[in-house]
Amino acid sequence: MTTLFGHDDRRKDGIVGSAAGTAQLSAAAVENDFVERVYEKLASVYDLAFGPALHAGRLRAIERMNLQPGDRVLEVGVGTGINIALYPRESTVVGIDLSQPMLEKARDRLLRKRLGNVSLLEMDAAALQFADATFDIVYAPYLISVVPEPARVAREMRRVCRPGGRIIFLNHFLSANPLVSRVERLISPLTVHVGFKADLDLQALLGRAGLTAESIEKVNFPRIWSLVTCVKNVEC
Repeated sequence: MTTLFGHDDRRKDGIVGSAAGTAQLSAAAVENDFVERVYEKLASVYDLAFGPALHAGRLRAIERMNLQPGDRVLEVGVGTGINIALYPRESTVVGIDLSQPMLEKARDRLLRKRLGNVSLLEMDAAALQFADATFDIVYAPYLISVVPEPARVAREMRRVCRPGGRIIFLNHFLSANPLVSRVERLISPLTVHVGFKADLDLQALLGRAGLTAESIEKVNFPRIWSLVTCVKNVEC
């Protein structure tokens, strides 16, 4: 299969999901109010707990975007705004999040960095308040395994992305290794208390969202995190 970046590394990366659209997405079920409570607690320590450890993936995602002057980017789950200074000043960035404490941190960072190309909004990722085909790139860093309805969020991301634009997920997904995936299914109801589901099935997610991964790359250390790039079909 020809990919966006010239090679198909899905099998090499160890992410070969269940039948698209039919597999269980996750063993863990959460609601928005639960997620908000978790991230209200995490807001003050998020940068310390998840900043340096996951930053290599953030840098790689920005590199993969290959942003051009004037590109419009939607960051879904902007959190404390840890990414916002990474974007070129020539791009236009909108960051959304449902957590007010996280957004307060992001707004403080925005003011400190004096970033005139970034705006921040409180919004539910499952009901994006943007017109169809608004953005060139729609990016969800460490978000899709947090939300109650990941497939719905992915469909919304596809909707607001222009035809030919890119939908990008940076996240941990269910392992293809049967033993590891069984453990991930077992611990997922516990890991939601620290902000993510350990067992989100990538291929099932993409199948339900009507997306195809053009490129999958392992990032961070240990390499249990994946940078997944999809291109919106021009007919969508």
